[in-house]
Amino acid sequence: MTMHRYRSHTCAQLRKTDVGNSVRLSGWVHRVRDHGGLLFIDLRDHYGLTQIVADPDSPAFKVAETVRGEWVIRIDGEVKARLPETVNANLPTGEIEIFAREIEVLSAAKELPLPVFGEPEYPEDIRLKYRFLDLRRETLHRNIVARTKIIAEMRKRMGEVGFTEFSTPILTASSPEGARDFLVPSRIHPGTFYALPQAPQQYKQLIMVSGFDRYFQIAPCFRDEDPRADRLPGEFYQLDLEMSFVEQDDVLSTMEPVLRGVFETFAAGKPVTQQFRRIPFDEAMRTYGTDKPDLRNPIEMQ
Repeated sequence: MTMHRYRSHTCAQLRKTDVGNSVRLSGWVHRVRDHGGLLFIDLRDHYGLTQIVADPDSPAFKVAETVRGEWVIRIDGEVKARLPETVNANLPTGEIEIFAREIEVLSAAKELPLPVFGEPEYPEDIRLKYRFLDLRRETLHRNIVARTKIIAEMRKRMGEVGFTEFSTPILTASSPEGARDFLVPSRIHPGTFYALPQAPQQYKQLIMVSGFDRYFQIAPCFRDEDPRADRLPGEFYQLDLEMSFVEQDDVLSTMEPVLRGVFETFAAGKPVTQQFRRIPFDEAMRTYGTDKPDLRNPIEMQ
């Protein structure tokens, strides 16, 4: 059987049941450790880490001595069980390691302007200049994957309660909605501009009056306005939805289980409020001075 050019497994896939197998992995060198002539390489890909071992008797040792952080390499080797005292319980692959038989350098890296391993804090301008390195850091990588999973969960749950997802145009005509529009000049019609939508307002209303009953989308919104405490300037995303022939309680009773379910899925065991608290407008204004009080730290008016 011919081995795949780059990998037979990902860097998070191997377990103790694979001991004795010959495998091929490809990924980024997370870090290299020299333990008295025995080299340990933590190999990283999108899925996780696997420890690679190169001893002086291995034909791969000479190449292993040259590799540095963030080099991209391919390794062939045998899966072996770690000794009980060296098992890493914090790593899914922590019970095994790969004894390297061959190492191929796929891409060497120069000295890094900011390290990926350890995630030290760096000035934002450096992080944005080298964004491709910044996004390799474990926390950012995990956050981006979590965002994708949350949106997928929202889509699944909205579909389960009868909503249909529609995409609406991004280049549109300007409409007065409270904030300034971002404008895009038209090459085909010189002197005229498209506007980026502040929200999919007109399009979703068109969908609703056409009789589609329940609409939603994870909508990009573009507003040329100053930043706020609860909103990024320029571009943000919102769960946008419309329902036909409903009253206020219909909206709340439909959306409560959707949002509660999403939070319970990603709350990592933390308690989630089971029911939205209903506060009449007059009571909210009288008690908190606003119709959107922060109930985590409520400031009540006396």
